[in-house]
Amino acid sequence: MKHPPIRQPLIVGLGRSGAGLHLRALRTALDRSPDAWRGPVVAVDPRPGERAPVPDGVAVVPSLAEARESLPPDRAVVHVCTPPASRPAVLAELCEAGYRDLIVEKPLAADAEELAAVAELRARHGLRLAVVAHWPASALAGRLRDLIGSGGRGRLLRIDVTQHKPRFTRSLRTDDGHPTAFDVELPHSLGLVLSLAGPAETTGARLTDLRIGGTVRPGLGSALLELRHANGVRTRLFSDLTAPVRERRVLLSFERGTAVAHFAPSDADDHVQLVVDGEREVFRDDALTAFLLGTYGRFAGVPADDPSWEEDFALHADAVRLLDAAKRRCAEEPAADRHEEALRVAVR
Repeated sequence: MKHPPIRQPLIVGLGRSGAGLHLRALRTALDRSPDAWRGPVVAVDPRPGERAPVPDGVAVVPSLAEARESLPPDRAVVHVCTPPASRPAVLAELCEAGYRDLIVEKPLAADAEELAAVAELRARHGLRLAVVAHWPASALAGRLRDLIGSGGRGRLLRIDVTQHKPRFTRSLRTDDGHPTAFDVELPHSLGLVLSLAGPAETTGARLTDLRIGGTVRPGLGSALLELRHANGVRTRLFSDLTAPVRERRVLLSFERGTAVAHFAPSDADDHVQLVVDGEREVFRDDALTAFLLGTYGRFAGVPADDPSWEEDFALHADAVRLLDAAKRRCAEEPAADRHEEALRVAVR
């Protein structure tokens, strides 16, 4: 029986995500499973080292055409680590070059219009497209699904997500590629809550501006998203990019009891915590590495016409639509109201 060839990573974009998170997780994956992928890693970046140091052992080229000469599409898994606003153009270039197996950073697209462009590319070129979703792939999320599925605490009634982190320096940059606070942290948790509680609709949204002295960055202060799931569960997601401390917490409220999941606040530590009815447990959970190992395994054995690719894409497309609906709601809100809300957030 002929086995599929071991794939080789191609990273597009050596910023914080590509040079830091993806490459680190790829190396950890190789330590755990020596046949996960073969090297060297090839990276495309026209200005390598400008946003993050170029790691050792990475073959950096300035264009996709040069990358294709050393790493043809049939051997490559492409990690798309560019900002969401440029995603359709990057994906179109990759498709034109013949690449079909893609891991795309979240969110899948910046808005509903760009989502339609991505969906068209996917359908026309038969892409196997996986969106980075390490929260749903984590062991901690698996524990939450087990709690919901067991029914031991009754029905799930509510999910409350808190995603806070100070992000002043990056938000003050004009070329960051994340237009609002909805695009920074919430794509992590939105995919998670959709995987836990199913399809939902947007029922409320708030967005505040980042203000430091006389400097204003519209929409980059905090974001609030409220959802009603088809099964009746209510979800509230709140992310404050001006908070003094980092926190990634998911609270599940059942008919009888609660569960609080504390996801790793950064890539500096891969320990997580789970508190169920007051009993706390701490364990290691390198979710991004687990996601990459699982995804490379799927590229090796799951054909493009398998329904699981469509199901995954649909979940992340729903996340984009919900965030787009939230942004549209907030765009209708007067700027003065956003300022007043920002002041209330700042003193909480």
